[in-house]
Amino acid sequence: MSAPEITAVEQDYWLIFNKDKLLTLVSHDTAAIPRTTDLAAISLESLKKYHLGKLDDCNCYAAEITAGLVLPENFKLIGLWHLFGRMEERFFWMAGRASQIINWDHTHQYCGRCGNLTNEKSEEHVKECQNCGMTFYPRISPVVIVSVIKEGEILLVLSKHFKLPFYTVISGFVESGETLEECVRREVKEEVGLDVKNITYFGSQPWPFPHSLMIGFTAEYDRGEILVDEEEIEDARWFSAGNMPNLPGSISIARQLIDYFVENNQAR
Repeated sequence: MSAPEITAVEQDYWLIFNKDKLLTLVSHDTAAIPRTTDLAAISLESLKKYHLGKLDDCNCYAAEITAGLVLPENFKLIGLWHLFGRMEERFFWMAGRASQIINWDHTHQYCGRCGNLTNEKSEEHVKECQNCGMTFYPRISPVVIVSVIKEGEILLVLSKHFKLPFYTVISGFVESGETLEECVRREVKEEVGLDVKNITYFGSQPWPFPHSLMIGFTAEYDRGEILVDEEEIEDARWFSAGNMPNLPGSISIARQLIDYFVENNQAR
């Protein structure tokens, strides 16, 4: 894809990254996505852009800039993790989509089958090998995430991999040839040694760290005693609705699953 000059409509949105940080307009504790007119304050000669869709009937473009660019005082480069609660959710998810498209562009410059260069098709996000015709779509990694309930209590775990100490529900990547329900049973068994039953779909959520699709379920405890997988989990406990520990942020489907449990078990 060529690198056109910025000649888009004045009100179009630009989700511009430098590595894993997003260019944002900052005012106090809020962050916003810049529009075409806002970028006039920055010397951007040209950008390789990717059309993402529309918000408010305005086009949204992903693009990338190099390090060392001098930014006006009201512009900041901020990592996606630190934008939770600082911008509208619909813009956060569009930023996540932009991050995944840029990451896909970086990692699919060459064909994984024959090693030749790939070209991006103009009508959709897909790369095609110039030599063998192999196609490469943006990568999406399915992850199941499940709340396990037992007699009015929810099972929450403390992962060894989290930067901040909070309890959450169990999750894990789906393996090849595995159904989502099989993955739920396997992950719960592997991480805490329990069997579950009555697995029910809850909802889904894209998760751009870096390219996951979270698929949420609820399940009931069936049998077994908690036996923590010490490689992945530091602690696992049953919690009542009135005795919640430190929890993940409200934007995540993990928190949605926990809040759903709390709302339906407040009388206990």
